[in-house]
Amino acid sequence: MNKHATTSAKSPVWVPILGLSIFAIASGYFMSVLPLTLASHQIPETAAGWLASIYYFGLLAGAMFIEPVINKTGHRMAFIGFIALLALSVSFMAITSTLSLWMASRFVAGFAVAGIFVVIESWLLIGDSKEERAKNLGLYMTSLYGGTTVGQFGISVIGTSGALPFIVTVALLAIAIIPALTAKQSNPAHEEHVSLSVKQILALSKPALIGCLVSGVVMGSIYGLLPLALKATTSNLEQVGSLMAATVLGGMSIQPVLSKLSCRMPKSLLLALMSLLGVFAMGLLHIDNSYGVQIMALALLGMSAFALYPIAITLACDGLASASIVSATQVMLFSYSVGSAFGPIAANYIMQTETGLTGFFFAVLTATAIYMLMASLRTKPTAIAQ
Repeated sequence: MNKHATTSAKSPVWVPILGLSIFAIASGYFMSVLPLTLASHQIPETAAGWLASIYYFGLLAGAMFIEPVINKTGHRMAFIGFIALLALSVSFMAITSTLSLWMASRFVAGFAVAGIFVVIESWLLIGDSKEERAKNLGLYMTSLYGGTTVGQFGISVIGTSGALPFIVTVALLAIAIIPALTAKQSNPAHEEHVSLSVKQILALSKPALIGCLVSGVVMGSIYGLLPLALKATTSNLEQVGSLMAATVLGGMSIQPVLSKLSCRMPKSLLLALMSLLGVFAMGLLHIDNSYGVQIMALALLGMSAFALYPIAITLACDGLASASIVSATQVMLFSYSVGSAFGPIAANYIMQTETGLTGFFFAVLTATAIYMLMASLRTKPTAIAQ
């Protein structure tokens, strides 16, 4: 058992939410601009898939080591440390154009972002009330996707070449630290973190684990390869930024609906419905690839892709005590990271074929919908032994 306890009269929710929002703007912009800035640094565009995958391998590595850091330092200091590490990795990329060094930097960045996600998710999900968890998770997803949406517009406003994208990203990350630096009593009011045993991990919801895995596959491919796929259809960078923004905005817009639906239907069935929404979106793109249809279809894809992770993580935390939340979120992030690491590699290969990225998303989401429909028919709610 690992424990870290602090006491505080209150745990201000605005501290992690504000820090997350600014981080999301920086991350949303940088994740989308990175594939587009390769040419200006004399790095082949074929490296985009590998840069995305190495980032998610870092996320995968980080997901295995975050819990001890939170146990030792607490949520506030862990958040500050991981943001600082991410800023350092971006700064290093600004001063070199060597692909191997960029890949090393993206691995470090993935490790840091794993820490940020586990810190924020567990910070907001601590609390035994399901209603409180749902409310805080809604704030989390809205802030994350809202910030990411704003970040997409940086592609046209800030640009994609030279050192400026790196400088702006580092500046935003520095600002993201300020709320946690100034609110020294902002740790959760009572923290006691208990590591789940192997038996308890295996007893976690299988649809939740698969949902996080598929979310990683799709999200990793969206951030790592979708900007390049869109660039191939239009030379207008403003349109690429708008289409990416439509994807993320779609993901943000579905969040209030998810919190209501998750209380009224089995979460595995909801995962199936969200997967089918993505299948429908890819079908639209296959029929008509005009700009207007692209905006609509990518907004629907965003609703589908960005819905999978929050539904899956709440499904995993159902029946868990607050003390086990950090460990559970770490396990879910690990599953997400496995998908994120290998998804862009497979998607990059399929992008070179006639099927394209659209066909890849169609196949992955169709298989997920079938699995979740079967799971919703046979799965019974179970509580994890404490």
